Amino acid sequence: MSGPLSGIRVVELAGIGPGPFTAMMLADMGADVIRVDRPEQVRPERFGTPHPDVLNRGRRSIAVDLKHPVGREVVLDLVRHADALVEGFRPGVAERLRLGPDDCLAVNPRLVYGRMTGWGQDGPNAAHAGHDIDYLALTGALYGIGRAGTPPVPPLNLVGDFGGGGMLLAFGVVCALLSVRAGGGGQVIDAAMVDGVSLLSTAIHGLRGLGMWRDERGANLLDGGAPFYDTYECADGRYLAVGALEPQFYDELVRLTGFEEPDGGDNGDDDNGNGRAGDRFDPAGWPAARRAWARLFRSRTRDEWAALLEHSDACVAPVLDWREAPRHPHLAARRTFVEYAGVTQPAPAPRFSATPGAIRRPPPQPGEHTDEVLRELGRDPAALRADRAVA
Repeated sequence: MSGPLSGIRVVELAGIGPGPFTAMMLADMGADVIRVDRPEQVRPERFGTPHPDVLNRGRRSIAVDLKHPVGREVVLDLVRHADALVEGFRPGVAERLRLGPDDCLAVNPRLVYGRMTGWGQDGPNAAHAGHDIDYLALTGALYGIGRAGTPPVPPLNLVGDFGGGGMLLAFGVVCALLSVRAGGGGQVIDAAMVDGVSLLSTAIHGLRGLGMWRDERGANLLDGGAPFYDTYECADGRYLAVGALEPQFYDELVRLTGFEEPDGGDNGDDDNGNGRAGDRFDPAGWPAARRAWARLFRSRTRDEWAALLEHSDACVAPVLDWREAPRHPHLAARRTFVEYAGVTQPAPAPRFSATPGAIRRPPPQPGEHTDEVLRELGRDPAALRADRAVA
């Protein structure tokens, strides 16, 4: 085993979305993650064949009935030998299973207990169901995503579930593990997506405070309002992403494309790159400039534009689909995507010079390692299975 978290053991109470993403990140970095799955999901005939959900890669799976008193004792046995536990139940569920923070810290006072929810462990909405889109809505982030004059657009579930949720919890777990290694005791991490998404939007709040961000959708430099920071359809119906914010990059874009400003003038920046009246940073000129750029980009295919602009400082890239992305020369050179167990998938990140992360196991079938893990705990798999505490 290698990786910066080598030697760390994590218990994952199986869930969906951000909790498994947290466990995947920790496993990618070398942690020994044991996923506790439900007995009804066990299909022994599938053992030895990787589960198709690559989000579950890198760990072992044990199938335990958490409502069975002996099953609960099995999980507490795992906790006794673990450094961290992560769960994504609604508030109060783990406590009702008698596997809440108090139960687990009683058997392992140095345990880091990570909790992943949308609303958080307290507050008026804590007991209610929700999804990524709801958490984005409440924080203001969803309001700011979309075109001018159109409804807000859900940005997949990457911002809430995975950025403001799973990645936030992974960061919290590592921080708490460092505290334990420095001599501190175990503690509980309340990772809420509403908190994480709000944190991700800190820069936008800063720009609003500086008077540099308007609350209307599609009216700002970074939300598709500016014609030089947007996507454009090309002659073949595919798209190009343009991000030429700074004057030197915009000048390069204009030079390479031969773009002519709608009024026939230059971009209006002074020698220091600062805008002045009538310049390209004035929203009044954006509609005409956007139409001119759109006409120009429709004159060639996406890949023709990419060949001209991608390897320059014009800040332009082709918009690739899911199948194209792994084959792009830059991502291929960096091995941003790797093939493991016959499946192309994103590689572990970030990268470490001395203790690199790695995919160590394919996604397990639920319960595939039950016997192996139980024997490590000194438990008899046959007896526990006969008691229906495990599957």
